[in-house]
Amino acid sequence: MTPSPPDRRVPIEQRLRDAGLPALARMAWLEVDLDALRANLATLRGAAGAGVRVEPVVKADAYGHGAVPVARALEAAGADGLSVATLDEAIELRDAGVTLPLLVLYPVPAAWLGEAARLRIAVALGAGESASEALASARAAAGTGAAALEVHVEVETGLGRGGVLPADAASAVDAARATPGVRLGGVWTHLAAADDNELTVEQGRRFASAMAPFAEAVAWGPDPALAVRRHLAGSGGLLGDAVPRWDAVRTGLSIYGLVPDALVPPSSTAAAAGALRPVMALHARPVRVLELPEGHGVSYGPTFITQRPSRIATLPVGYGDGWRRAFSDQTSALVRGVRVPLVGRVAMDAVMADVTEVPGPPVTERDEFVLLGAQGGERITAHDLAAAGRTISYEVMTGMSRRLARVYHAAGSAVETRTLVDGRPGWPGSSSGTATSATWRSTPS
Repeated sequence: MTPSPPDRRVPIEQRLRDAGLPALARMAWLEVDLDALRANLATLRGAAGAGVRVEPVVKADAYGHGAVPVARALEAAGADGLSVATLDEAIELRDAGVTLPLLVLYPVPAAWLGEAARLRIAVALGAGESASEALASARAAAGTGAAALEVHVEVETGLGRGGVLPADAASAVDAARATPGVRLGGVWTHLAAADDNELTVEQGRRFASAMAPFAEAVAWGPDPALAVRRHLAGSGGLLGDAVPRWDAVRTGLSIYGLVPDALVPPSSTAAAAGALRPVMALHARPVRVLELPEGHGVSYGPTFITQRPSRIATLPVGYGDGWRRAFSDQTSALVRGVRVPLVGRVAMDAVMADVTEVPGPPVTERDEFVLLGAQGGERITAHDLAAAGRTISYEVMTGMSRRLARVYHAAGSAVETRTLVDGRPGWPGSSSGTATSATWRSTPS
């Protein structure tokens, strides 16, 4: 192997210590680059164009990055709103002090709609009983002085998952506008295959057609206080450039620095797509590095048998952390800027790297490995892992489990951590900072 330039980063222990943050309880962690997140927001705002709201999607724990720290960073960077999939995801953000407009993209149980209204959380309004119950609940609460419930009517244009059929969109909008205690905040749809231009254009046509009967009766625009917002494009719709931006775009995967898997951006958005920076990286330190003899098996029901004396590093990352079992014998890691194979079956808590051929002194427990991200001149992407596991990058990222520590960085320094035991008294290594049940944030001296 020809090594790339070595990774000369300051060890994680010192970086956390310098920031007044607690030491990690385990040597496997995700690093989240908040500067990259903010840069991606600026890039996507430029691609969306003037007068279009950019409302990132932070569902599924912000695609595995950590919903609360990510939402705070996006709010500070000027995001116009946020979308989630479930009401409890939205409540978590409100409890953490996030004040941006929030939209829940799936129906909410009627018993919780009063809480949604109280917390100024908008909800999707589709078809069937859930829509009827939502309007009835808001109507019943209207006479009590309760806050109005903001709803966004979803139109089914081809995804086959939710919303009213285009022919029923006008009646759904009329019902929402006529119900006391309800405020119509938006009309929206979702693309089925942003990489398929023909289908995407057709969905855009159906969406525009569905709004035609009530287009003149509604005040449209990007200002949520004065107008009803139309939104269709997510990351694929924005970077694919086959549909209008309307009043807002819901950027999901792209805010985290990735282009949707099958999408090839056209020339009009290629520069924006190329400027996106991955936000997440997965790092680990070995818990053991040992020379195994020739003929020795590695991991359960060994699919890998050493063919020579081999130096094997055990990394404390497994399918319990989201490192999929389908990655077994299919992926690699980076150490000292060198790509090394991960060998044997992925276990719940461990995966093994063959570091026999890494140049220089033998790899030890002090070496830092990168399983997702860059080191030296090499990079392993979520798309690489998705191909190895026969899945998509969305699943790779959202699959990163809660027990993996998150270390958040900004301006070259660690600024916050999130682990399973944040806020615990007498945390090893901490010197300053503030703890909550979700995170530990550094306090500048």
